[in-house]
Amino acid sequence: MLQSSEIQKRFSHIQQTISEATRSCQSAQSVPQDLKNCVEELDKQCRTAQSAMKSQDEERMRECIDSLEQMGDRAERACRQAGNVDGELKRAVSTMHSELSDLKRQLH
Repeated sequence: MLQSSEIQKRFSHIQQTISEATRSCQSAQSVPQDLKNCVEELDKQCRTAQSAMKSQDEERMRECIDSLEQMGDRAERACRQAGNVDGELKRAVSTMHSELSDLKRQLH
């Protein structure tokens, strides 16, 4: 089990990957609406999760990461289903999902 300080450090990195995916989504030419919605929701949930990450409540932290990881799954599926997605956006979504999944595995 990770300590709350390590969870916070990893979450900070995840915030960066989500921000990168958001920027890529905004700058890409034609982004499918479902993918755009998933990335925007992830960004919103990430901002909301910040207070949980600062709380030192490991159960609350796990719940936030689980929720973010589920949304990351949706974003990755939307990216795959879209097919013709900008390479930078595809990499950003894949990295973000991978980071979330890895942290979730370590928390359970």
